[in-house]
Amino acid sequence: MPELLDAAARLFARSGYAATSMRDIATEVKMLPGSLYYHFASKEELLLAVYRAGVQELHIATSEALESETEPWARLEALCKAHLETVLRDSDYAHVLIRVLPDDVPQAADQLRELRERYEEVFRKVVAQLPLPQNSDRRMLRLMLIGALNWAPLWFNPQGRDSPRALAKTFVGILKEPDGGKKRGSA
Repeated sequence: MPELLDAAARLFARSGYAATSMRDIATEVKMLPGSLYYHFASKEELLLAVYRAGVQELHIATSEALESETEPWARLEALCKAHLETVLRDSDYAHVLIRVLPDDVPQAADQLRELRERYEEVFRKVVAQLPLPQNSDRRMLRLMLIGALNWAPLWFNPQGRDSPRALAKTFVGILKEPDGGKKRGSA
C-alpha cells in the first residue's frame, strides 16, 4: 500500500519516529487505526518498510550514477552527487534514513543497521578503489563523507550558488587535493 508507506515516511521524516503514532499515520491516510495492523503488525515493522524503500531509492540513484563512470575519483563524485540529489530533493524516505537512527528504535536496531550497511556498501566499494596513500583510514573517510552528505539538508540553500553537482565536485576536490582543486576563501 504505497500511500500508507508515503504517509509513514512523511510523518517519520517530519516528526521523528517516537513522536509519530500509528493513529497519526492512520489519520493521514484516512484509515481506522486498527486497520493499519492488517498491513503492518507494528510501528517497527512499518518503519522497516520505510527504511527499505529509502535504501532502495538511494541505491537506485547511486547505481545509475556509477554505471557510466570508471575512474575512481569520478565514481566518488558521481556517487556523492546522486546521494546529495536524493537527500536534497525532499525525499521523505531519505530523510527517515538520516533522521531515525537505529538506536532510536531498540526493537528494530539490528535490522535498521543491516539496511544502512547494505546501502553504505556502495560507498565502501567506491572508497576502496581510490588512489589514496597506503595508510589512509578508508573507513573513517567513508563515514565522514556519508555524515557530511547526510548533513547537507540542514544547511543547503536551494537558491544558493551551489548545486548538488557543484557540492559533490567540491567535496571530492577537497579529498583529492589539499586545496580542493581551487583556491577558495576560508570560513
